[in-house]
Amino acid sequence: MKKLWTNCHIATMQNGDYSIIENAAIVTLGPHIHWIGPQKNVPVDDYAETIDLNAAWVTPGLIDCHTHSVFGGNRSVEFEKRLQGISYAEIAASGGGIASTVRATREASEAELLNAALKRVLCLLKDGVTTIEIKSGYGLDYENERKMLRVIRQIADALPMTVRSTCLAAHALAPEYQGRSDAYIEYICNEMLPKLAQEGLVDAVDAFCEHLAFSPAQVERVFKTAQHLNLPVKLHAEQLSSLGGSSLAARYHALSADHLEFMTEDDAKAMAASGTVAVLLPGAFYFLRETQYPPLDSLHKHGVRIALSSDLNPGTSPTLSLRLMLNMGSTLFRLTPEQALAAVTINAAFALGLQDTHGSLEQGKFADFIAWDIEHPSEIVYWLGGDLSKRIIRHGTEVSF
Repeated sequence: MKKLWTNCHIATMQNGDYSIIENAAIVTLGPHIHWIGPQKNVPVDDYAETIDLNAAWVTPGLIDCHTHSVFGGNRSVEFEKRLQGISYAEIAASGGGIASTVRATREASEAELLNAALKRVLCLLKDGVTTIEIKSGYGLDYENERKMLRVIRQIADALPMTVRSTCLAAHALAPEYQGRSDAYIEYICNEMLPKLAQEGLVDAVDAFCEHLAFSPAQVERVFKTAQHLNLPVKLHAEQLSSLGGSSLAARYHALSADHLEFMTEDDAKAMAASGTVAVLLPGAFYFLRETQYPPLDSLHKHGVRIALSSDLNPGTSPTLSLRLMLNMGSTLFRLTPEQALAAVTINAAFALGLQDTHGSLEQGKFADFIAWDIEHPSEIVYWLGGDLSKRIIRHGTEVSF
């Protein structure tokens, strides 16, 4: 069934910039874009429906390419304690930190995790997000990682969104393996990942390469297992120190390396050569009051694609608005509004391996787009908070709430 969407201006984002078509129209056929261009050139056809977009600015649906949206409990009390001067080390020593989220996630039922996650992800959908990546990583054993990954698949069934599932079992050391990190990595590689992949629960594999998590050698073991299972990889890298994780990710042609505050110019060169996307996470940078900025000059100099994401998680980025991250990407990391919008559309699609079907408005791609009641695309980045008036179209059908 062909639909004609008229009376709009379009920022297609297909070249990593606005790529504007003014006085435009879109023809959708089922879930895909059948035609896009100036309204005066609309093909003559018998359209099942014609929808007037009232001079809206249309962009691709936003893509949140790095989230930890499924978890038990929250850590708001810890947030308050830190502001009262209690250190993270003291909080962790008393059973807080990621250990508390692992505990709460293990104790929660599948239904409880799903209900809590749906509320969070719905906030992102209402903000204009039509594609999201969600990681596991708070279960840290087969049964609980499986539980999280099953919930991620159920979110895809419950909401009109494209949902990608990433196994982050190498997020932290499981409590049962204290002092035996190599043994835990072997457990992930020999038992967890093969079983979860066989069940069809995993779209990609991630790990946390850092002194307080896993070494480059341990991460490489995980990457080799993912490679054997034909699963793409991603990496949390260079958030707290420079270990060469982003260069390691590049050697394995990772979809993305994320955080990157301590990456070097050599890392940027390696990522540029491999096509690995740099995913910057301004929410965590802000929430942790970091002072080490990602090397934006090196990323720009070597032509590394830059994406932005919410990093929605309970400990370091309890973020419910990707649009707010656009503003932070501009104010904190000096991206232009055009670069920031590319960072949550076409570049974020590359970070998920979805660039052939998502991230820009082109013939043949999915008809996922937002019709914003604004005067220019820069407003999407400019406004802080609130709910910008919009219409959300996913796979050619308008989303209603």
